[in-house]
Amino acid sequence: MSATDPSSSRILAASVQFCHRSGDKAYNLATIARFVAEAAARGVRLIVFPEMCVTGYWHVVGMDRAGIQALAEPVPGGPSVTALLELARRHDMVVGAGLVEADGEKLYNSYVVAEPDGSWHVHRKLHSFESEHISSGDRYTVFASTLGCTLGVLTCYDNNIIENARMTALLGADILLAPHQTGGVASRSPHAMGTIDVALWEARDTDPRAIEAEFRGDKGRGWLMRWLPARAHDNGMFLVFSNGVGPDNGEVRTGNAMLIDCYGRIVAETWRARDEMVCGELDLSLLARSTGRRWLRGRRPELYRALAEPTGREVGPIEARFSPEPA
Repeated sequence: MSATDPSSSRILAASVQFCHRSGDKAYNLATIARFVAEAAARGVRLIVFPEMCVTGYWHVVGMDRAGIQALAEPVPGGPSVTALLELARRHDMVVGAGLVEADGEKLYNSYVVAEPDGSWHVHRKLHSFESEHISSGDRYTVFASTLGCTLGVLTCYDNNIIENARMTALLGADILLAPHQTGGVASRSPHAMGTIDVALWEARDTDPRAIEAEFRGDKGRGWLMRWLPARAHDNGMFLVFSNGVGPDNGEVRTGNAMLIDCYGRIVAETWRARDEMVCGELDLSLLARSTGRRWLRGRRPELYRALAEPTGREVGPIEARFSPEPA
């Protein structure tokens, strides 16, 4: 459980969905700055942006190492993290955003959380499948924040693996930041998502109902509702889901930015087909008596040793994401 005492804390949080421009860091950082300023005017203390929204996301598939390396920056010494830290300081806000990180010869799909006191935290995606040149991280990211509570980070596919959410909760997370680039995906599972016609996005101003029906349906919100609230409820955490929206190298992200409380209830959400921010109050006094935290206290770890034992059926994240199912 958290070492902090959030029993009387209420935090105004925001989740942002926006359509990034692939490789255009200047545009993407300007968009982030605009939303941070808007959030500050509304009293927001925590703002969460999508996975790899600074550098762009799906266009890295098929890029050679040199191309990805050109996008990447060191953390925290690169210009993008410097900009995020300045936004956090100027607006007295915790700011999270994703990019490609360079650490020596290694490249990572990383998520940076900038604190207003100048401190920072980085989560390296644990199950990175975007490119053979991008390595997966090897540790969980849970930390005491200047907000007075404990934050955790899991990036996109990390959240699909239920053990990751449970470990993040066991390490003390009060709020899970869940940045994504998802929805509208050509999934191999017949009842999980599916692609969206780009023409519907292009007609979003004249026929918003058509694209919003896709975003609210099984390719977006419908799929998320099968599992995402359970990550919050079952583990006694609040969850801030941020996602890309619109075209992303041939796929259409569904947005669906939302805040979820520790009972799995939706605090705020959107299904609109546009760049948008949703805000809501996270009442951390709900945590202590939440169902998930009571369940965590009722665990019998001696029964679960097999969870940490290989079955022989495990594959790497790229194989799990793209390879055909075994016969």
